[in-house]
Parts: sequence; C-alpha cells; structure tokens
Amino acid sequence: MEFKSIITAIVILGITVIQAQNPIIKDVFTADPAPLVYKDKVYLYVGHDTASVGVDSYQMPDWLVYSSSDMKNWKNHGPLLSPKDFSWAAKAANAAQCIERNNKFYWYISVIHKSDQNSKGGVGIGVAVADSPTGPFKDALGKALVTNDMTTDMKHSWDDLDPTVFIDDNGQAYLFWGNGSCKWAKLKKNMIELDGPIHTFKPQNFTEAPWIYKRKDLYYLVYAAGMPERVEYCTSKSPEGPWEYRGIIQDISANSFTTHPGIVNFKGKDYYFYHNGALPTGGGYRRSVCIDYLNYNPDGSIQKVIQTKEGVFLTKTK
Repeated sequence: MEFKSIITAIVILGITVIQAQNPIIKDVFTADPAPLVYKDKVYLYVGHDTASVGVDSYQMPDWLVYSSSDMKNWKNHGPLLSPKDFSWAAKAANAAQCIERNNKFYWYISVIHKSDQNSKGGVGIGVAVADSPTGPFKDALGKALVTNDMTTDMKHSWDDLDPTVFIDDNGQAYLFWGNGSCKWAKLKKNMIELDGPIHTFKPQNFTEAPWIYKRKDLYYLVYAAGMPERVEYCTSKSPEGPWEYRGIIQDISANSFTTHPGIVNFKGKDYYFYHNGALPTGGGYRRSVCIDYLNYNPDGSIQKVIQTKEGVFLTKTK
C-alpha cells in the first residue's frame, strides 16, 4: 500500500499554500520512528501499537518497515522482526533503530528480557543482522547485548530502553540508550559487542529516546524530555561529550504523552520524524508517525519544529 507523506506545496499569486499529510501512515498505529538513508531510499523502522481503544497499556507485538524514494509515497514491507525472533526475549517491541555498516544492517532493539540465568528480567537491548535493509533479520548474538543487570545507576527495570547507534567519521561506533539517565558505550567493529565500559550521564530534562548524529563539526544528542514529553537537545564537539544543552526542538505531541525523534538528511533536505496520537481513535497507546522539515540556524542550533497536521494549511509570502 502507498502512503502520502510530508507536504504538497502550491504557489498561488506569491503565496505558498502547504497541505500537511501527517500522520504519514494511516491504516495502522505506528510509533518510535527510526529512519535510515541507504542509497536512494529512506527506510523507516517503526514500532507497532495494537492496543484496543480504551486499553491504557502498550501492546507492541512487532516492528514494521516502510521505504520511500521521494518522501511522499511509502511502501509497506510488513512486520520484519518481533520479540519472538529473540530466544531470550519475553515481549514488547519497544523502540529500535537499524543502521548499515559494510553492507550489513544491524537492527538494535529493546524488549523485556526473560528472567533466566542471564538476567533477572527488565528491559534489555539486542541486535539483529541482515544483508538487506528489509531482511531477513536474525538474532546476531543469541543473547542480549545489554541487560538490565549491567546498568545500576537507575533502579527501575526499564532504564535500558531506546537504543540509537552512530558511527563516527573515524569508524568508531557508539551505542546510546536509556530512560531516566542517558547511557553510552563504544561498539567493536563487528557491531555486536561492547568495546569498553558503559557510561551514564543526565542531559538537562532527559527522559528517554536519545537520537545521536553529526552535522558539520557538531554532534547532536536529541531526546524526549519531561512528561508529557517534549524533544530537547544538546551539542558537543565529541560523541563522548561534554554536552551543552541547547533547548527545545518539539513541543508536546498532539494527543500523546510520549514522542520519539528521528533525524536524517535525504537528497539535500533535513527531515524530522516523531509520533503523535492524532489519528481517529488514536492516543498515548495508539500512536502515529509524522514527518516535518528540520531547519538549522547559521550557528548550528535547531529551529523549533512546526508540527503540521492533516487538513491544516500553513501560508507564507513568497
């Protein structure tokens, strides 16, 4: 199925009329967007909300994948991974991100770990691997990359949510994640082993959902902040910090107490992915992925995102 996305712009007598198409996926509820640019396409990895109307708990059985070559039409590749693909996982397809290295695709996921000889339970992080951005994917380790027992600075069992991975210009890969505190560690070149200790820190107002990337000479750490969640960010001259707080990017999402950022540059334009609860019958447990443009100031700071909505028209002079 094809999905219309982002915006349609019509120039009339010097006025630009912009019709929003958010949310971009309308036939199912999606959350926690993680875009990947590979060759001439954007691949979008998302969680799948299936909670019934009125059920106030997350029901997330699998992860879905979409792709687009124009940011307007999205191809549905279906569910390509689920907690059932990890023998050590119990349930809950929480936030995840897929990246490419050396023509292999590594999909970092967060799930509830079984209580067994390797972990007392809680949220853990795993990694699946494939030769294509659309799989087939398989568990790369046969065990969790990070268990809740490995991080002790926060005492709740879900502090190891939301992995994001970044490969620096020198080839060093980093894994960031966390809820309540932000955690990071280096990854070995094989992308499936930690290379050194786990570090923890607390960016201003940090809640969860980190997203790390580099633009020009600045590293950006973008994350969900507060509750209900906004999106805020820090910058640094190094992925290892220190980090300078820079402000708010996104205000609270419509009809959702959570949100989750994902940022990419595609064909010369910067795009900002997030989720809200704006679809009919949507809400905090029935969320939907949206996309808007991301704009920077000359000093590298990020302008606040204007969240466009279905049927809302924005106008500006030419």
